[in-house]
Amino acid sequence: MKAFVWVLLLLCFLGSQAQNAMTVYLIPGQGGDARLFTHLEITGGHDVRHITYELPAPGLSMQEYAAILAGQIDTSEPFVIIGVSLGGMIATEMSQLVNAEKTIIISSAKSWNELPPRYRFQKRVPIYKMVSPRLSIFGAKLLQPIVEPDRQSQKEIFKAMLQDKDPRFIARTIPMIMQWDRTEAPDNIYHIHGSNDHTLPISHVAYDHLVEGGSHMMVLTDAARVSAAVNGVLANL
Repeated sequence: MKAFVWVLLLLCFLGSQAQNAMTVYLIPGQGGDARLFTHLEITGGHDVRHITYELPAPGLSMQEYAAILAGQIDTSEPFVIIGVSLGGMIATEMSQLVNAEKTIIISSAKSWNELPPRYRFQKRVPIYKMVSPRLSIFGAKLLQPIVEPDRQSQKEIFKAMLQDKDPRFIARTIPMIMQWDRTEAPDNIYHIHGSNDHTLPISHVAYDHLVEGGSHMMVLTDAARVSAAVNGVLANL
């Protein structure tokens, strides 16, 4: 009899898990791809899918690009969007276009106001326009380890992602960030940020969950704590 009760409880538990399961879409950062989420562990039986970046046309805005990428989302089923860095900005714009259960952004910004002053300066003085696509890739390879030193713990993955990135993608998404005009954060955004993020400093960010000591690269270099924060949000949906 006891065995029957335990089996019944297990079936009820599994049934509730399946009932709450949904699709989770992951959007990487500017220099990344699906490998950025190598160590991210999403529990709860959710179906995890990766948004694949398409090469944007020159001059495309963040809002326009988000609308194009949103075409990869099946809106007929419940879903969550998770974006990192540039992916978080795109996810923020997507949240205005599609009805996600929740939009989670990591090491990112949900409005122009959360970007550091150097971005605002280049909005007025567009120095980035003088940088060639290949030089953008070279600069990323050179500066990433200096700005975010913990990148070295996963340097082979970071190097491989940058090596495979089309230089035109970097060159065309830089203006998207610099010319981003969102001034207010939409509802339904949950923001996870690291206290040691040098790319998007915590001083400019209104976060919902702080990862103490976490860097801009923490989704890969500190995946256990980021996973715990993400799963905490998903468990409450």
